[in-house]
Amino acid sequence: MMSSKRLPDEIVFDILTRVPVKSIIRFRCVSKSLNTTITNPIFITAHLNQAKSSSSNNNHNGYLLYVLESELCTAICNSDYTFTQISSFEMSFYTVDVLIDGYCNGIFCIRNNYEFYLWNPSIKKLKIISIARFSMPLPKYTLGLAYHSQNNDFKVLKIASYRPVHPPVAEVYTLSTDSWRRVEIPIESLNEPRPNGCFSYMISSPCLFFHGALHAIVETSDVKFILAFDVNDEIFREIMLPQNLLDGVDSYHHLTVFKGSLALFASGEALDEWDEEYQISVIWVMREYGVIESWTKISGPVIWVESFFGCTNNGELLIATTDDLLISFDPESLNKNDFGIPNTLWVDRILDSTWMDYTTNFVESLVLLDGIDE
Repeated sequence: MMSSKRLPDEIVFDILTRVPVKSIIRFRCVSKSLNTTITNPIFITAHLNQAKSSSSNNNHNGYLLYVLESELCTAICNSDYTFTQISSFEMSFYTVDVLIDGYCNGIFCIRNNYEFYLWNPSIKKLKIISIARFSMPLPKYTLGLAYHSQNNDFKVLKIASYRPVHPPVAEVYTLSTDSWRRVEIPIESLNEPRPNGCFSYMISSPCLFFHGALHAIVETSDVKFILAFDVNDEIFREIMLPQNLLDGVDSYHHLTVFKGSLALFASGEALDEWDEEYQISVIWVMREYGVIESWTKISGPVIWVESFFGCTNNGELLIATTDDLLISFDPESLNKNDFGIPNTLWVDRILDSTWMDYTTNFVESLVLLDGIDE
């Protein structure tokens, strides 16, 4: 009688890390041993790392994420300046008040008024985040979602703005413990009131996760800077912005990643010698992270910018113009390309809460496998 041969567990484990999420979910019903393997946090982390590795080796320019009515759609940005939709996920919890406040490693941070969720669309799982005991209803929150590499965990940073009566208060949520804790913001310009006793500051949202830290632009009555929160050691620090950011012009700012470096897109309206308004846009790139002197200015497109979504893998700026065109612009070669994407996707054509963003790294994951179904 021929004896059956069984693959070693480590080979089965390695094979499973390369299997798409949809198939992995079906495998849970095959046997108890497979289900035990798949739901193990070690396997979930290994599967995520394999997905990230495969994503980094792709041959396209990244992913456009957008919400059309109640669907989250994902489209590949092709090298020939077209988009190919690869997935769509129904948001069963969707209302007009839903805001997406971050994306990281397959997980979305969702806000619905004063309720917070973590959502994994790949496996249709939702995690309701408990409200921190330090919190109270406030008109302004700054949120950021991050991956804690040292512990293979996710964290949510929430900064509550109490202005003008109090400095901002920061809290960190950790997924593995399902708990919040308060962290200090030891930044003098945020903790010192003005002579009239009021606090004056604005903190952008959502935060940009890069280089193991969450980043937000802060504006006070005296200074503008980047507030960086290191996810591993949970310490805040200041990163000063470049001098003469946009030649003194009031501007719209957006933090992004440009060719692997922290960057800042700035756009505003200036006056020419005949007092006619024209658009001026630049991108500042921090060539060496954390080194203020390494800020380098790159000329941007002189066009009317409605929204800026991010940078492609090859360093092109993805921009929506005021005449509803989606274009890519290379700030170094000055080449401009128009994408063939329908105007019906834009904010003023559908719901006010429609959301669009761009990422170079979109992966499916098994994180939140123990969460509740949508």
